[in-house]
Amino acid sequence: MFGDMMGMMGKLKETQKKVEETKKRLDTVLVDENSSDNLLQVTITANREIKSISISDELLNDREQLEDYLILTLNKAIKKATEVNEAELAAVAKEGMPDIPGLDLFK
Repeated sequence: MFGDMMGMMGKLKETQKKVEETKKRLDTVLVDENSSDNLLQVTITANREIKSISISDELLNDREQLEDYLILTLNKAIKKATEVNEAELAAVAKEGMPDIPGLDLFK
């Protein structure tokens, strides 16, 4: 039994390392989002770091409209990035979980 416990601990440490590697890799995964009329484009990483924002000249004339576009488009981009982030990390975590009968955390 002690050997099984040591094996599980080793597997958990290996999984933790893979999770950290995945988090670093997600810094390079880019998510693009556009406003519905393409007047605003946003690029963020899967770790939700904004990389670029492109604003049409048309939006620069109306501060309130620009603010609305930024909020809507950034929120959509963050949602997409979060979905990518969570899916990638869940896959790594599930892959590295020890097989304990009756314990299925990722159904």
